[in-house]
Parts: sequence; structure tokens; C-alpha cells
Amino acid sequence: MLVLEDIPGKTAPITTVTDQEFDALDELYFVTSFQQLLQELDWPPDKLKSVLQSLLEKEWIRCYLNHSEELLPSEVDFESCHQTYHYLATKAGLLAHNGR
Repeated sequence: MLVLEDIPGKTAPITTVTDQEFDALDELYFVTSFQQLLQELDWPPDKLKSVLQSLLEKEWIRCYLNHSEELLPSEVDFESCHQTYHYLATKAGLLAHNGR
């Protein structure tokens, strides 16, 4: 992980956006289903799952049951339900995407 030295003797992590994360975030300006993402990105399901998991861990996306029902982070069962969820970039995700 890269670090930014902003205070002598202290470091703060810099979170970089991978090419795959950038491409996924590019599709998540609106609530989008897993199946729509598969079609748009033309990735295998395991690759998409891995990228979404990374984005979720960075809090750059939120999960939805459908186009209008957002899940609380404590309600997300990503491992079992990732293919049925819809996804949307968070403000932090959009800033990471646009700041690249």
C-alpha cells in the first residue's frame, strides 16, 4: 500500500483505484444489478464478484435488494446473495473514481 507522509513521523494510507475497480465504478453511477454489470463489463462472474467485494470493503459501493431498497451494511450477505443484489457507488466511490 502506498503511504502519504503528511506529518513527520506519521503516515496515512492512500487507497488507489485499480483498473477493474475504475471500470466497475464507471457503471455504478445509477443502481445496477449484478446481471447488468456482467453484461456491461463482459467479465466472468467470479471476477465481478471479486471486484465488487473489494469495492464493498472500501465502502465505495452500497448494496440494494432492488432499485429502491438499500441494505444496511449489517444486512448484507455478500457471499450468499451477491448475484441477487443491485449496486450503487457511494460518494467516496465516486470521488475515488473521479480523482483518478
